[in-house]
Amino acid sequence: MIVLLDIGRSLREAFYMFWETLWALVLGFGLSGAVQAFVSKEQLQRRLGGHGPGAVARASVFGMVSSSCSYAAAAMGRSLFVGGADFLAAMVFMFASTNLVIELGIVLLVLIGWQFLAAEFVGGALMIVLLVLAGSLWFRGRALDEARRVAEAATGGHHHHHGSGPGAPWPARLASAEGWSDAARSTMADLRMLRRELVVGFVVAGLLTVVVPVHVWNDVFVTGHGFWTSLENAVVGPFVALVSFVCSIGNVPLAAALWKGGSSFGGVVAFVFADLITFPLLLVYRKQYGGRMALRMLGVFWTVMTLAGLATEYLFRALGWVPGRRSGAVAPDTFRWGPTTVLDIVALGAFTALYLLSRRPLPDGDEPSAHVCETHAPAGPGGAG
Repeated sequence: MIVLLDIGRSLREAFYMFWETLWALVLGFGLSGAVQAFVSKEQLQRRLGGHGPGAVARASVFGMVSSSCSYAAAAMGRSLFVGGADFLAAMVFMFASTNLVIELGIVLLVLIGWQFLAAEFVGGALMIVLLVLAGSLWFRGRALDEARRVAEAATGGHHHHHGSGPGAPWPARLASAEGWSDAARSTMADLRMLRRELVVGFVVAGLLTVVVPVHVWNDVFVTGHGFWTSLENAVVGPFVALVSFVCSIGNVPLAAALWKGGSSFGGVVAFVFADLITFPLLLVYRKQYGGRMALRMLGVFWTVMTLAGLATEYLFRALGWVPGRRSGAVAPDTFRWGPTTVLDIVALGAFTALYLLSRRPLPDGDEPSAHVCETHAPAGPGGAG
């Protein structure tokens, strides 16, 4: 009986996590489909074809106005890369879309305090700088070549545009009914490719939230050793994110619990930043880019998240911004009428429209886009397990 109750509570928790991020999922996957349908490879190469200051700034801005969901960000990052963007610029987009977005800051403000909202943007910007520096050394060579082969294999190696070619002006492409249908088909194909990881991520996150007491997470953070405490906490923060399976905005309630339980400021900040290295997302990266690149992404991401969390803590200490009083409350598991509910209802309507658009028949004589079919990376070391 106790086991059945735990399973029921876990599924309920997983549903509420899904509900909190539903609108962001629809937005992110919808934007990914739109990029694949409307943005030509030449345009992406001009704007995000390298990882110089201009391309990094543009990728950061694009990410800030995009989805805050890490799964959707991963799908969008792959679309940018396959479409012609530099790999590192695509990774910058992912970091910005999950760490420099206002909705995440609002949740941090409500649950923990304004200091963590400020840390999100200050530390997020610092993390992007560190990512560019580290990624320039590690995202290259055979691992990058393999990543491109795997990513292109999952999409047929090209973008497909209906109605108007990639050289057509924006108004013509946006006014094309077939263009929007192709965007919807690309969106549905991305969702089909990642549906297993999405389900596993939410269900396991709900299970761990119910079964594992918060004090177990807190016990892995050491205290009372000065700098070494700050360093250990900043290293362990991403580890907790990896094994807790909680992603995106869904990790903020656990961050509040960690802060209340005794983690250092930098450890909590690093944990919040680490929503891009949860275990289900590592499986997504393996499917998208191959095993070798997925391991490099884990190492580089973990390092820059740790350093950004540690640097943010010491900067905020110097400014006197580290909170002295430990408060924090985990969000209640109840339906409440508010902005999230409204956004989710709108998202459900938008998803229905996308689904119906994706079912429209292709014009006579036109071949299906590579995104229409459910595609997967090849099996083996670089493919899905």
